[in-house]
Amino acid sequence: MPADPDHPFPKKRILFAPLNWGLGHVSRCIPLIQHLEKAGVDVILASDGVAQHLLKAEFPHLTCLTLPSYKIRYFSNNMVLNIARQLPRMLYAIRSEQWATEKIIREYGICGIISDNRYGCFSTKVKSVILTHQLNLRIPNRVLQWGANQVLYKMLTKFDAVWVPDIESSNGLSAALAHPAGNLKNVTYIGLLSRAFAPTPVTNFDYDVAVILSGPEPQRTYLEQVLLEQAMSLPHKFIFVQGKTKTKKHHYEAPNIEVVSFLTSEELNKVLAASRYIVCRSGYSSLMDLVGTGKRGILIPTPGQTEQEYLAENLRRENLFIVQKQPKINLGEALHQVKHTLGFNGTDFTVNTFQAKLDGWLQRLTPVSQ
Repeated sequence: MPADPDHPFPKKRILFAPLNWGLGHVSRCIPLIQHLEKAGVDVILASDGVAQHLLKAEFPHLTCLTLPSYKIRYFSNNMVLNIARQLPRMLYAIRSEQWATEKIIREYGICGIISDNRYGCFSTKVKSVILTHQLNLRIPNRVLQWGANQVLYKMLTKFDAVWVPDIESSNGLSAALAHPAGNLKNVTYIGLLSRAFAPTPVTNFDYDVAVILSGPEPQRTYLEQVLLEQAMSLPHKFIFVQGKTKTKKHHYEAPNIEVVSFLTSEELNKVLAASRYIVCRSGYSSLMDLVGTGKRGILIPTPGQTEQEYLAENLRRENLFIVQKQPKINLGEALHQVKHTLGFNGTDFTVNTFQAKLDGWLQRLTPVSQ
């Protein structure tokens, strides 16, 4: 029987495992998972916490397994201290998810793995890919940065391939972050990923501002409280998307402030299209969504997260977005200034051009007999 051109990869079962660190890692995986399904691949999902909840909301028809949690929290504004304090638990979680991965391979007949920043989700038995833009860690100490990158490269070499969601040029969205400082082979740039897309141009917006919250606690909650308090005194209509994926809740905090716990991709795109401006963290996945929507906005880096601070500063220098530090947020002032920024105009980057590279990888996989 000839192959179905609409479903060219039947009987291939893939394990897809995004990291639970806010919603950025899982949200950028959504277009990849959607393409795998369209190609006829049997997808097994695996994660934990809020990331797992979003996967279940987006793909209720797919098997979604639970992996060990890294349980990352921010105890201070010093990221080095945060990671150092939690490193033993994180290393144990990585080892535990490696054991869990081998068990899933045996029980489900997995023939390939795509991991988004889960360093334990690999196997020597099947082809394993890690999706990451973090090939050059930013640490405010050169010696520590060199050491951290050496450890990172050692972990990345356990995978058959490293897929970077950016363009290969040094002028990519992630700039120096996506270009390793040392020798790292098997790196492939697959282009930007986003579950958001450019909306049909509108002139009458339902909301002046969409506030998209994400990231580990307690910083997510702190930012929400500060922005809510300031929004109540402003003459603008807001919608807050809290990034709380456990249960779906919807209410009004004030006549001008609508609050929803989380949105699926389809719902989020409708809200973004209906909003004039966006306020969000400067995490890489959030920036890719801003590329996808073409919206102007306000970026608030997570305190102490050097990657977000680096990315935000690059965009601020080019007058693409307003950037404010969390301790000095002035939402009214930022909304007055944002109209003078450029934003991404749709020609800077394109999103979701990964299909050929993903199909090429699938073509080389051999189904595993259960």
